[in-house]
Amino acid sequence: MTFSRKKLKTSPIPSLLSSGNPAIEYYTRRDLLDENTGREEDLWELPAALRILRKQMDDGFWKYPGKISGDLRSREDYNQVETYRVFGELICKYGLNKNHPQIRKAAEFFFSCQTLEGDFRGIYGNQYTTTYSPAIMELLIKAGYGNDHRVKKGFQWLFSMSQDDGGWVIPFRTSGMNIKEALLASAPELPDRSRPFSHLVTGMVLRALAAHPEYLKSEVTRKTAKILAIRLFQADKYPDRRGKEYWERVSYPFWFTDIISAMDSLSIIGLSRENPYIKEGLDFLIHKQNDEGLFDLKIVRGSDKDLKYWICLAICRILKRYGFKLENK
Repeated sequence: MTFSRKKLKTSPIPSLLSSGNPAIEYYTRRDLLDENTGREEDLWELPAALRILRKQMDDGFWKYPGKISGDLRSREDYNQVETYRVFGELICKYGLNKNHPQIRKAAEFFFSCQTLEGDFRGIYGNQYTTTYSPAIMELLIKAGYGNDHRVKKGFQWLFSMSQDDGGWVIPFRTSGMNIKEALLASAPELPDRSRPFSHLVTGMVLRALAAHPEYLKSEVTRKTAKILAIRLFQADKYPDRRGKEYWERVSYPFWFTDIISAMDSLSIIGLSRENPYIKEGLDFLIHKQNDEGLFDLKIVRGSDKDLKYWICLAICRILKRYGFKLENK
């Protein structure tokens, strides 16, 4: 993959500010233009956020709206997936945190899914969820639960599940189990530690590490960032989202590991712009910019009409951390 463009084609700022979405305008001014934008809590009262909050159930979760396969997953497990999705919307798009009572209720729902070992279980049935556990932890940290002993227990569990090469896998994949076999199994599979790491999983773990003020500065986080960077644009070692094309299939809020979610973590951790893998990632993103200032990537999750702007905002945060000029001055 070789591109020659070293700077943005045009400023993305005008498109972001004219999106018509007050949350996108708020974060553009705060995060990209360094303006004093007032209280983030004001976003909590936006109609879009209130519509989501009205659908929360009394026990703190959001009900999965689609058809379920009851022979493979319980209704509760589907609800955990939906709550993860909605929780991300509220935290990443509207800045809600544990000062909001409904966020506290949602957090307690997640903690009710945490096992004595420390993982958040259910989405893969009885199997360990080395993908969703750190993804849930990332959101809990962003919501203000970074110092909660239950989040710290989650990290202890994650560290206990790492591979010999320093990354992470979905444990049942190392024994060759397929999804159906895994979901029907009565006990969780331990990983074969000698197998290579999965960048899908390792990228999701890295998001939790990058979100936590303490672990962000740790040597394990730095080492994890370096091995993930080497895998950019490569095929995964396991069946889940294996193809190289999945790097270019993006979502916001972040879900699985893609080029934006990975580069976001790597830029927060501070891998150098001179790193050849970081250079390749930045070059790829810049090459994807169109004449509107937005970015042409395949968005794979969500029906929000403003997703192209959220994706642009996420990319611009990365570019700003690496010193790119975002305004036309």
